[in-house]
Amino acid sequence: MTVESVKPTTSEVPELREPPLADGGVPLLGHGWRMARDPLAFLARLRDHGDVVRLKLGPKTVYAVTAPDLTGALALSPDYIISGPLWESLESLLGKEGVATANGPLHRRQRRTIQPAFRLDAIPGYGPIMEEETHALVERWNNGEVLDATAECFRVSVRISARCLMRGSYMDARSERITSALATLFAGMYQRMVVPLGPLYRVPIPANREFNRALADLHRLVDEIVADRRASGQKPDDLLTALLEAKDENGDPIGEQEIHDQVIAILTPGSETAGSVLMSLLLVLTEHPDQVDKIRAEVKNVVGDRPVAFDDVRKLRHTANVVIETMRLYPAVWILTRRAVTDTELGGYRIPAGADIVYSPYAIQRDPRSYDRNEEFDPDRWLPDRSKEVPKYAMVPFSVGNRKCPSDHFSMAELTLITAVVANAFRFEEAPGSDPRTHIGITLRPRRLRLKVLPG
Repeated sequence: MTVESVKPTTSEVPELREPPLADGGVPLLGHGWRMARDPLAFLARLRDHGDVVRLKLGPKTVYAVTAPDLTGALALSPDYIISGPLWESLESLLGKEGVATANGPLHRRQRRTIQPAFRLDAIPGYGPIMEEETHALVERWNNGEVLDATAECFRVSVRISARCLMRGSYMDARSERITSALATLFAGMYQRMVVPLGPLYRVPIPANREFNRALADLHRLVDEIVADRRASGQKPDDLLTALLEAKDENGDPIGEQEIHDQVIAILTPGSETAGSVLMSLLLVLTEHPDQVDKIRAEVKNVVGDRPVAFDDVRKLRHTANVVIETMRLYPAVWILTRRAVTDTELGGYRIPAGADIVYSPYAIQRDPRSYDRNEEFDPDRWLPDRSKEVPKYAMVPFSVGNRKCPSDHFSMAELTLITAVVANAFRFEEAPGSDPRTHIGITLRPRRLRLKVLPG
């Protein structure tokens, strides 16, 4: 699946329109209470109001975009930058000097620093680590065992990211702490985005104390990782070495805060999103046993009786389509925001400088105007002849333009390999205490997935 980069065109419109205001707002909170209570349904219904819709989040006016072509224009236009409620809520975690939140020349330099680690020809170098972690995952599981899928999925995603991009045994003892901290942080940050109560989040109530403890522990972990690498004197060919040796625009070493924020950006978004998608994939394999059969048949045809290897991934096309269809229906990154840096227009609507814009890949990717049988799980819709029917920008799980996720090939290889190995080894059924309903935080995943491992 490829996405072409196009330059958005701006029509000369004599008089730009004011976007319609969504209904259902309440005093003081505006639409924030609906975004907090049932954001997926609320964002999906906005398409009925128009392609661009005004919302009120507390006292702020926010513009919601519901049409795929306009989300593409938004992502590609220089009139908008990474900012807005989502990124402001993430700054306490990701900082202001990491590639996830930086803009302008700083972002371009950071992309140049990290991009070599994610080049297509660099990905096979991570194959042995991905294989080792994936096979270790299924070797830990026993027939009849009940898995805490949340812990298992985040654990393997953290370990793969850390071992591939920041090589060293020092990650082994810290992966569990990272997983625990991220689960707490990503749950609390969504509330801070949609209900921006500012000082109230500093009141020392239990929820705020737990959030602050998790945040402090994660930042402490990152400082330990950087200090351990420096103390070791080792310089493996990985992303952490590239950061420690990176230079700024003047040829001087980059600052400690930027190194810290970059390590956070390596560990956090990739691990959280991959872990969330893996949870959704396990749910899909549980609810669609026919897909387990199809994956097994493909593995048998491609691999035979030996263990699945990294080099097999590019031939496992149906398995990859299962991953893509899972990301369509259950996108980990389900909400994104931007900020206008100048007075501009979008779809014939006036967008003032400084305005925040929000859009939902979840709503876009389930839009019945773009997808036949839009709520049905159908991996075959990504076969070459059928994928042409999907409108441009109606499926961009890794974004487009200069904000495209640099780890897109890395993530697809990781997710496809794990899906093939897991489906080939086991079947699953939900166990008591499982709650597959959607957990809504900064990322999207099942609330609490407990699965019984069954023999294949």
